[in-house]
Amino acid sequence: MNEDFILFALSRFGNGPLPEDYAALSKHSFASWIEEQTAPPKGDDPAMQAKLKACRLRIRYGAGPDNKWPATDETRPLDLLDQPIEAAWPLLDNAAKPRDGAERRRAMDEVIAATYLRNVYSRWQLREAMAQFWHDHFHVNANADEHIMVALPTYDRDVIRANALGNFREMLEAVSTSAAMLYYLSNQSSRAGAANENYARELFELHTLGRDAYLNDRYDRWREVPGALDGAPQGYIDQDVYEAARAFTGWTVENGAGIDGQRKLPSTGRFAYVESWHDGYQKRVLAQEFDPFAVARHDGRRVLDLVADHPATARHLCRKLCLRFLGPNPPEPLVARAAEEWRRQSKAPDQIAQVVRLIALSPDFAASRGTKVKRPLALAAGFLRATRADFTPTEGFHGAVVAAGQRLFGYPAPTGMPDDHGVLLGTSALRNRWALLLGLAQNTWQTGLCNPSQAFAQKEDMPIAAYVERWLGLFGTAPDPVAVASVSGAIGLPPTLPVGPLDPRRLATLAALTAMAPAYQSA
Repeated sequence: MNEDFILFALSRFGNGPLPEDYAALSKHSFASWIEEQTAPPKGDDPAMQAKLKACRLRIRYGAGPDNKWPATDETRPLDLLDQPIEAAWPLLDNAAKPRDGAERRRAMDEVIAATYLRNVYSRWQLREAMAQFWHDHFHVNANADEHIMVALPTYDRDVIRANALGNFREMLEAVSTSAAMLYYLSNQSSRAGAANENYARELFELHTLGRDAYLNDRYDRWREVPGALDGAPQGYIDQDVYEAARAFTGWTVENGAGIDGQRKLPSTGRFAYVESWHDGYQKRVLAQEFDPFAVARHDGRRVLDLVADHPATARHLCRKLCLRFLGPNPPEPLVARAAEEWRRQSKAPDQIAQVVRLIALSPDFAASRGTKVKRPLALAAGFLRATRADFTPTEGFHGAVVAAGQRLFGYPAPTGMPDDHGVLLGTSALRNRWALLLGLAQNTWQTGLCNPSQAFAQKEDMPIAAYVERWLGLFGTAPDPVAVASVSGAIGLPPTLPVGPLDPRRLATLAALTAMAPAYQSA
């Protein structure tokens, strides 16, 4: 592999190469890299674990009313990141122990910090890319509810990351029984006689069959849907949503709620099924009859089986994967091949990994260079990797990423952040993207120093022009005298000046100015 392809491929399926990756990957095939990346071991690599363990985040807030809690300003390790949900759930009990809201936000803040660190340092870059993909696909807005904030470490660890390259049907059930999703789409309160349709609606529209398979504008009776009388409807209608909502009644969270006049659920945050809340009567979903009063959770699980196996789900998911990794308007033949593989591997424990490999090794992927604008996190993480930064996430850095257009776990709509370049390319967004790079180079938010001298061999007598040209090459841009002059002029130094006298921050600033080139802003 040449340097240009390494930068392109690893920027799509990760956050760009480390300096040493160029030499290592030039000796091996992209196929071998993808093969390794699609089969990561469980959990983080040892170096990544050390980074997470060493991380400290600041938490600060004032004293509570009537001094119910003291003012706090301290740094703490990521204590909630690996804890089961029952360890974090007591944070919600403000009656037992009054706390500032920052203590509940802490769970979300730790996941955000860990996400930043993993994107910069993890060896398993493809898993990071897939975790972001699934967090968008199965999006929960943690800012919408403190229950979701507290549940986010478990959701990220045990639902999204544990299944990111695994089997979709298994992932679908993990999502449906997670406290984060049950609260986000209000299914935790769905009961017989008052079924809440939020989760069922998004299950069909966003998580599985997709909006293109919604046929209620043409058919309002299940028998009229093409294929329904043969047990294979081409899409879904509102009747399917209503019936599916009934199937998920009683799927809730151990949140201390009263079951009846005498019994209460425990308060742990774990999934619970309450039989007396379930609508056990006959149902019909996607033209399939459900017998009444089936065993516990059977109705909901059967709905999950039906939607996971539907051909429209394969098309919807594979088009989204191609859109994420190839850019706008992915080739329909590739989407069709990926959907066929998706269905062929529907029972495989690594179903998702096999489809990702097919997409990555397709000629269409190799031909898609320059079609994707990097998201702010990918832009920042790639720059930090290239400049060998000693990076620590901070509140200021997080604010800069949000300003540039990406709010992790906080997109306001259940669609998650879309793959839409328009939100990343406005005048304000571009200015904030450049400010993000410059702030990292100059350590504006106390994130740590960049070490650009470790990116490639350089001598003290190397002129600034040659130094900038080398960065242009690493960022995928051909040497350009105009670009070289612009970068050196922006820092106020002649291009003939040797880099030797420059301190690391000014060298990093040169790298950041070079990274503002269009070729590095996209992949």
